[in-house]
Amino acid sequence: MSCVKPTIWQRFTAPLIEPYARYQHADVLHAIRLGVAILVALLVNKLTHLPHGEWTTITVFVILGLLQYQGAIYTKAKERILGTLLGVGVGLSFLWLIQDIGGFLWLYYILISVISGIIGYVAVKQLGYIGLLTGITMLMIVSSPEHSNIAQDGLYRAFNILIGAGVAVAATLILPLKSTLMWRFLLASNLETCSNLYAGVGNHIDSEVLVPKPFKYTKATSSASIIYPASSSVPDTPVNKSLVKALQKINKRLLAVRPHIAATASESGISKETLETIQRTHRNIIGTIDLLLSAAPRLANIEIDDENHILLIHYQHELTQAMQHMAAVLRSPNDEVFRPITRIAVSEYPSVENLGFEWQGYFWLTQTLQVQLQQLSDLLQATKPQWFAASGLRYQRREQRRIEHKGSETDLHL
Repeated sequence: MSCVKPTIWQRFTAPLIEPYARYQHADVLHAIRLGVAILVALLVNKLTHLPHGEWTTITVFVILGLLQYQGAIYTKAKERILGTLLGVGVGLSFLWLIQDIGGFLWLYYILISVISGIIGYVAVKQLGYIGLLTGITMLMIVSSPEHSNIAQDGLYRAFNILIGAGVAVAATLILPLKSTLMWRFLLASNLETCSNLYAGVGNHIDSEVLVPKPFKYTKATSSASIIYPASSSVPDTPVNKSLVKALQKINKRLLAVRPHIAATASESGISKETLETIQRTHRNIIGTIDLLLSAAPRLANIEIDDENHILLIHYQHELTQAMQHMAAVLRSPNDEVFRPITRIAVSEYPSVENLGFEWQGYFWLTQTLQVQLQQLSDLLQATKPQWFAASGLRYQRREQRRIEHKGSETDLHL
């Protein structure tokens, strides 16, 4: 397959067109989008001349400032709009109910404090940020009975907040960053790097540490009776620095997935509990590969028979291929299916039980990795209709056109 080098123009426009490139430049694109949204809010203030127009730009910054992805932004904007509308409703209802209170200022303040306490209780119990904004908006309207225009000013502030929320939501259409896509890409990148890391561990065992020697077990042979060379040393060092650095990058991406879970749940409709289970399985896979990375140097000079050596090579190869396949399906714009992890069942090879405890431990860790990968594959397949649909038809169609235009194969085909 020929690899076509992208032109300078293609590299420049990739973040504007291709979602995966957008994922790689998310921070810069977020800064551009926030700047454009603030500019639009300022222009709206200039054109409308509404009092307290600063609340429009403040709202845009509150919603977009720390949030990059559509699911989280929509949730924040919805909460701000609902809180503002509820606050307006409560504030105006309060003013209507106490319009004949006359000179009983002390009663006015007591009623405000009671309503504020009720809103605070509901906010802590259920409404959260919506409750907080309900109270703030209400106090904008009713905070002082001595000023005739206080209610009008509060309404203007509330109206500007609604405009700001609308500008923030509209800004998400500029270079949209979907949490579901980011979640897919981060998970795919980690699985791909895990496959390379695991392949590196396998290569280390196969070419540097292990020198397979013919050895046949008999019924009288047990692991306790095997005599290993007295000169063999068990190094307590990682396989090499490059694999350790790769593991550090994997852990960094694992942490980066966390902020996307709530937003992905909002975009896709997948329950947060299911996404947490996927995240936990993801973390367990990384932990098992870390243990395999630590165990590999300890197998130096420990003999293994040819039959089990060949079994291990095939076993590791299939698990490596499985991780690459899962990463390719996660990135694919097509509706693909996750395949079974491996056809190998270690329980069908009784000779493994006759190995030394070091090799038995290594096989056990490899079996654990297989179980974890199968669990992750099953979870991803069960939730695929939801996260695939939430990624957006535009992404699927654009990626398909791009692949067809380049006349190349996808990672899945490779």
